[in-house]
Amino acid sequence: MIASPAVLSAGSASEQYPPTIAIIIDDMGHNRYEGERLAQMDQPLTLAFLPYLRHTVPLAKLAYQQNKEIMLHAPMANTRNFGLGRGGLTPDMDEATLTRTLRRSLQSIPHVSGVNNHMGSLLTQQLQPMDWVMKELYRYPVYFVDSRTIANSIAGQVAQAYQIPSLTRDVFLDHEQTEEFVDQQFQLLIKTAKEKGTAIGIGHPHKVTVDYLEKHLPKLDEQGIAVATVSGIWAMRNGNREMFAEGEKQPVALSVAQSNKD
Repeated sequence: MIASPAVLSAGSASEQYPPTIAIIIDDMGHNRYEGERLAQMDQPLTLAFLPYLRHTVPLAKLAYQQNKEIMLHAPMANTRNFGLGRGGLTPDMDEATLTRTLRRSLQSIPHVSGVNNHMGSLLTQQLQPMDWVMKELYRYPVYFVDSRTIANSIAGQVAQAYQIPSLTRDVFLDHEQTEEFVDQQFQLLIKTAKEKGTAIGIGHPHKVTVDYLEKHLPKLDEQGIAVATVSGIWAMRNGNREMFAEGEKQPVALSVAQSNKD
């Protein structure tokens, strides 16, 4: 059962929908093979791409053609000093540097509809850089998903303060890469959706995850569970209204120069 934004825009806001999940796949752009498998699945997955990776632009274009929703997976500083790669946002940046870095990352992702944080356990706790992030995102027709890589994240609250459409991750699917663990987390995602109406899970393009989704997503229909994009979930939670009025925001201008760099 697929609940796409187009489907969700029909009918009255009071319609009752089946329990619905959205699945975001982070770290897209590294692995072409698994990325292509995800792009070609029938269900409306939401794929979050790291900027400037070798396969980011062609995979994002393919995924969009296959009716997937595209996000920027914005690298943000973490508490463990893991490297961020190009496009990383760090606490030592001033407003101009952070804003320029974020804008260029957004402009490097074709068909971008939303943003979530890659890592970010340090930066998402800090008000000043989060304020600068949301001040920039407010200019564009994009939503924000707080991946909640740390419980103290304020990213979602700051997004809401800027009236940016925002959502929060409910379940991580695969921080242990075994079929048993992915299944446990996937069942938790379904349980959450049954309790709350909707739920958002985040996974990664690991072979075990892609294998699992390929096998189990087609079985959701018989269980009465629908799959939607993130914007579809937002519509369900917000009276079926459009995120943005026409002309309300300036479009993200894709930078060919930026997007062609490895």
